[in-house]
Amino acid sequence: MARNTQVAADHNAPPVTRTLAKFVASHPSRGWGDAVDHEAHRTFLNWAGCAVGAARHEAAQAALDAAAMLQPAPQAAILGRSERVDMASAALVNGISSHTFDFDDTHLKTIIHPAGPVASALLALAEVTGASGRQVIDALVLGIDVSCRLGNAMYPDHYDRGWHITGSTGQMGAAAGCARLLGLDEEKTAMALGIAASQPVGMREQFGTMTKPFHPGAAARAGLLSALLAKHGFTASPKAIEAPRGYVQVVSTKCDWNEATDELGRRFEISFNTYKPFACGIVIHPSIDAAVQLRARGVNAADVERIELRVHSLVLELTGKKEPQDGLQGKFSVYHGVAAGLIFGRAGEGEYDDAIVTREDVTALRRKVVATVDDSIAEAAADVTAVMKDGRREHVFVEHAIGSLERPMTDADLEGKFRSLAEPVIGAARAGRLIAACRGLGAAPGVAGLVAAARP
Repeated sequence: MARNTQVAADHNAPPVTRTLAKFVASHPSRGWGDAVDHEAHRTFLNWAGCAVGAARHEAAQAALDAAAMLQPAPQAAILGRSERVDMASAALVNGISSHTFDFDDTHLKTIIHPAGPVASALLALAEVTGASGRQVIDALVLGIDVSCRLGNAMYPDHYDRGWHITGSTGQMGAAAGCARLLGLDEEKTAMALGIAASQPVGMREQFGTMTKPFHPGAAARAGLLSALLAKHGFTASPKAIEAPRGYVQVVSTKCDWNEATDELGRRFEISFNTYKPFACGIVIHPSIDAAVQLRARGVNAADVERIELRVHSLVLELTGKKEPQDGLQGKFSVYHGVAAGLIFGRAGEGEYDDAIVTREDVTALRRKVVATVDDSIAEAAADVTAVMKDGRREHVFVEHAIGSLERPMTDADLEGKFRSLAEPVIGAARAGRLIAACRGLGAAPGVAGLVAAARP
């Protein structure tokens, strides 16, 4: 009876699909402050660095090999590589590579990595349509707003049910962004959102495998295809997001419609985007930050008897792998993150190399980490104590890790991260040109210069 009452009540849901479609189609270009525009460029820069950095990873190669079997037309580029494929395959592969290192942007309220699906779809489409850089930035802001607002409406229930929220909301953001880039009107934008609403992708079971980065790639491709279908007259339910048997209510028991539409056009979710200094799941970052601080205090791994780690239950739920066997699994091991932070003083992509994850000294220190659940500690915090062999105790409590909204990465930090990812793939000179192209995208006549700079 209660279930039927819930469904009946939900017939009164507001017209979210139409509201978001009107917003995407009609919001003025650069209709936000300088801070939002700056964040959009930071988001694009971070996305591009992550995509280039993983361009040679076996996951990207496997995806490109599969796409090549479809005999695609050479429409769009794969960042960090010389191959060109059709725009749908480019959206897929760039989306995969941008998430492979787990180093991409994060909307902390929902744990969505919004740029992967949206930027990957937009760059591919912009190459084909000849869109200006300003049009790409506008579409990026609006597309990310749609995906994160829908995430706000469903989180945490949707995530707790097992959905990988980056993939399962990313197709909505990609569809919105591509609809904007194509100049679709309100009606066709609503159709694009409706088509995308039938294509959520991604289960958390896949974390630690190549299929996890497949999720944002598949979402990028689905969103792009949805907008193209809508452009040519393909139809969908005009209530696909909010209907009792529509997107939100099928994949979540939490349906906070106000989160989707409140302050629309005044509050932009990209303003709450953050960037990772460590190449792993965001919930590990406070623990790594603490380990790096312990190292700076003079704690030497060889002198450690054990490391006492107290964290929120979600940390161990998501990243409790005690004995990761390769780099991908290491990204879901808070034990490895702490060991890397203490031994190396960092946890970039290099510290998640297969050889590092299985190295003897790293494995030995990892086994000295004793993790305890303490839900009085916030998800974004960590309490870490190094107990030394001589009995000394060194304690660090991290309330907000570096890279959070409270301790954001600076523009210089982001450039350093970008160079560490891109230079091994495309060289220092091209990496510098790509940084400049990303930073100046909003004023660029198109994306051709950016794409050229990203070639190896």
